[in-house]
Amino acid sequence: MKYLLGIDFGGGASKATLIDEGGKIIADNTVEYPTLYPENGACEQNPQDWINALCENSKALLSKSGIDSGDILAVAIDSATHTSLVCDGDFKPLRNAIHWTDTRSRKQADKLREELGEEIFKKTFHKPDTIWTLPQLNWLKETEPQIFEKIKYIFFEKDYVRYYLTGVFCTDYIEAEGSMLFDCNKLEWDKELCKLAGITTDMLPPIVKPTDIIGKVTEEASKTTGLKESTPVICGTTDTVMEVFASGAVSKGDVTVKLATAGRICVITDKPYPDRHLVNYSHIADGLWYPGTATKSCAASYRWYRDTFGGEYKELDSGAAEISIGCDGMIFHPYLNGELTPYADPMLCGSFTGVRATHTKAHFTRAVLEGVAYSLLDSKLYLDSLNIPYNTVATAIGGGTKGKLWRQMIADALGIALKTTESSDSSFGSAMLAGIAVGVFKDAKDAVEKCVKEVDITYPNSDNTPKYQKVFESYKKIHDALAPIYNER
Repeated sequence: MKYLLGIDFGGGASKATLIDEGGKIIADNTVEYPTLYPENGACEQNPQDWINALCENSKALLSKSGIDSGDILAVAIDSATHTSLVCDGDFKPLRNAIHWTDTRSRKQADKLREELGEEIFKKTFHKPDTIWTLPQLNWLKETEPQIFEKIKYIFFEKDYVRYYLTGVFCTDYIEAEGSMLFDCNKLEWDKELCKLAGITTDMLPPIVKPTDIIGKVTEEASKTTGLKESTPVICGTTDTVMEVFASGAVSKGDVTVKLATAGRICVITDKPYPDRHLVNYSHIADGLWYPGTATKSCAASYRWYRDTFGGEYKELDSGAAEISIGCDGMIFHPYLNGELTPYADPMLCGSFTGVRATHTKAHFTRAVLEGVAYSLLDSKLYLDSLNIPYNTVATAIGGGTKGKLWRQMIADALGIALKTTESSDSSFGSAMLAGIAVGVFKDAKDAVEKCVKEVDITYPNSDNTPKYQKVFESYKKIHDALAPIYNER
């Protein structure tokens, strides 16, 4: 039997999944690492944490599975989109990576939007905002010029990890679409966009397909990871499209609801839907796209709450389950790093409102879970306003779907059924993608047919949906009241 390995690098952890040629999960492993907040608006990661997680995960998988590393046919890596890392001429990091949720480039994004917003939009399908690499590079140029002048190469997260494995500098076109340095019509790095960032196209990685075999595990990487030297490594791509793929969403009209570091509602379409409040990326399935909404702090909100106030997820869920819908008047807004759909406002802040002496920790816990549900409802209503057709049953993806309570809350709040699969983890999708690259699967649909297994379906409680919608009305009013205050800062 031969095997396929996928490794994901997310906002707070790396997960690795090993599958066999029939799509059966043989073993998986997760290694957490911190996201750093050195100043207001900052969101960074130490690239060495990625490499440490890669080495620990790969060794743990080999130990758990008991397989010979030589039986792994290929390795694929994915990561959060457009998390950039600037490096010197020796491919050494010059500073921590700037995570896509970093909001320090607000002034630079505003300037680009005011002066060249429409021109940039036509090329990239997005308007300048703090999440994109272009304004982040402008921020770096203005605030850390001593770093900026040393830049020779710009990596994206998965590409740096893969470079460690292979010594090959490249990226894929889906990742490039998220940089705001790429012409989505011509499918190439754009010289004018790069000029706006003060860089040249030769600083950016060559672009290949996600399924291209770009190199092999080097002797040095083999020693630290346990992977066999010369194992083929494919380019891979971004985490959300891998989660979408892993869930089985490879046909027009399929829809996914993502509960991960960020929250997303994505619809599979046969064309992009350029809109300031949507994120448009190509699918790995030929001719398809997955435009979607975005909630910046989804599972990130729950992890922040857990890390700040203590407790384990099961314990916290148990307490929250005892609290009624609406948390007896308490409402949480999950704007820990600003918000995307439908506000595109990096200055929004998280908040607990309506707090009274009668509230307990369980109320706060449930408020966090409900707050994310309301943010996703905000996104769904905006998506519905664009009249993009999608199926009535969505696939729930991301680590947050493991919580039965939260999954039911999301189904009730959105008023749609959520099905779950054996694994919707992006690392599972990457393992499937590796299978396409080496010919184990013919294409995306063949991989889904052989690998994806539906496990459960959560139907919305029709009595609860209007209760959530009533609280949502207050949620919106509170946003409208506080947004001007946050933007005065």
